[in-house]
Amino acid sequence: MLAEVSKNIFLYASRSKILNKAAKKWGLRFGASQVVAGETIESAIAKVKELNEKGLVCTLDHLGEFVSNREEAIEATQYNIRTLEAIHQAGVNSNLSVKLTQLGLDIDWNFCLENMIKIVETAKQYNNFVRIDMEDSAHCQATLDILRELRKTYDNVGTVIQAYLYRSEQDVKDLKGVSLRLVKGAYKESPEVAYQDKRKIDENYMKIIKEHLLGGSYTAIATHDHCIIEKVKQFTAEHNIPRNQFEFQMLYGFRTDMQLQLVKEGYKMRVYVPFGNDWFGYFMRRLAERPQNVSFALRGLFSK
Repeated sequence: MLAEVSKNIFLYASRSKILNKAAKKWGLRFGASQVVAGETIESAIAKVKELNEKGLVCTLDHLGEFVSNREEAIEATQYNIRTLEAIHQAGVNSNLSVKLTQLGLDIDWNFCLENMIKIVETAKQYNNFVRIDMEDSAHCQATLDILRELRKTYDNVGTVIQAYLYRSEQDVKDLKGVSLRLVKGAYKESPEVAYQDKRKIDENYMKIIKEHLLGGSYTAIATHDHCIIEKVKQFTAEHNIPRNQFEFQMLYGFRTDMQLQLVKEGYKMRVYVPFGNDWFGYFMRRLAERPQNVSFALRGLFSK
């Protein structure tokens, strides 16, 4: 019960515009620097270089969401384009992840699509890939609609599917052949649209992982759950699924020993590397996901 209360508090805080605005003035505090790779493109690229040297590949995410005016969305679009240019110029191994609400999804669907075309076109020029992050369930259909429109022209774009949503199994079937990052889900969702029980979420997670892999589609399994990881290893071995058809993904700053162990075992391991000054919502969701993360953050705070 206490864990559920704290989870709800952190998820509520993650949506607070007042706290988010204040956090931009604080800088990376309260342990956030352990899970956010700095506030600039340069600092993020430096972290990616370090990770690449350890055999890890990356995806960079310029943090920010729920933009409410066109100027901010255009600025975010240009920043993402500059990030792709920096990845190319530095010669690092990293994709780009984006959130559509940062690019104007809540302002106008077509405006957001135009911004995404600019980003994906730039990525294509640099032979790179763009992952559209999935946000809360209210944005799910609009996100998939933009993905489908982009896929008419571009094959270097994919998205994320969240296992806790009831609709996800059908979405995975509909997206056969599309590169997907499969996750459990990190937003507060109602029982009307999402499983609330951890056991059911885990069951659905494995179901959609198997569905996508057996369909021959490229699959990114994004989890820190060692039980899920072991099940995926066993499943792919039993079904002779080649290792170049899937990868494991984890968040920057979490379970680093396991990340390196997977590389040692010959698996592709991608680290999701967030950066930027709009870090508060992301950090609060990480604290909400697992009680262990709270003590992790407190250790970071008091070790300064």
